[in-house]
Amino acid sequence: MGIPLRPWAASPAGTGTRWSHYREFGPAKEVSSTVSLCWQGFAGWDRELRILPDGCADLVWDGRSLDVVITAGAPERRWLPGTARTLGLRLRRGGAGSLLGHGLSELPAGTTRLADLWGRRAGRAEELLAASKSFEARRNVLEALVAERLRDVQPDPRAIAAAHGLATPGAKPADVADELGISERGLRRLLRRETGCGPKQLQRILRFQRFHRRLPALARGRTSLAVVAAELGYADQSHLGRECRLLSGSSPAALVRSWTRQDALAEKFQTARPGTARIGPRDNPFRNR
Repeated sequence: MGIPLRPWAASPAGTGTRWSHYREFGPAKEVSSTVSLCWQGFAGWDRELRILPDGCADLVWDGRSLDVVITAGAPERRWLPGTARTLGLRLRRGGAGSLLGHGLSELPAGTTRLADLWGRRAGRAEELLAASKSFEARRNVLEALVAERLRDVQPDPRAIAAAHGLATPGAKPADVADELGISERGLRRLLRRETGCGPKQLQRILRFQRFHRRLPALARGRTSLAVVAAELGYADQSHLGRECRLLSGSSPAALVRSWTRQDALAEKFQTARPGTARIGPRDNPFRNR
């Protein structure tokens, strides 16, 4: 699916502060061949959440339905009520199509209900998720669902290896295809089925993800957009700007301002509970673990 712009955010509300958070956890061993991580999120306040593309697909439970969410080439925007607590499994890049039994390029971008793909098996999981009272119980339901599916199908290791190879800066699709013993056309078909995009598009998304990881340094003035653009292999800063608008819906400068604004909110509004240290943007408890 992708990730939020940042793993936490704050919004001032009267005399207090409302927090939105997102946390990641390692998967259970029995599903780790196909699941890269488990995550949970809490909206904090009514809002539209922007999810940035990362070339993956997620199984997401939002308290109402169990969905497959794909963001292959554009940000996904999901409306969340303030009390929403979401849970998801991120499928390994290159393994989603085989697990789902449907090529990702055949599915619509955004949200597809899993019951439309897996029928009653997914429907039973929704019933168990709705009845579960804790994050751990819901996580167990999702991982058991994937483990059951893996008894019937296995991901294509070539696709996972291809996605991993293309994540290397400067990697050439022709070289990755040669290493796997397939043609470039075969690599394109394989990746479109398993990730929803071809090699070049996947590389664009992965490079944008590397830019996303530079946002904290940019927001704190430790580097510049021109330097980051050069280091990440963009032709120039304008090239970075075009790619950023396509993949996030915002300019690089706007993403940096958003990050900077949240740092300022955290410094201004977050106060410590009795007996605890003050929490700032660099040590808040909701950052990725």
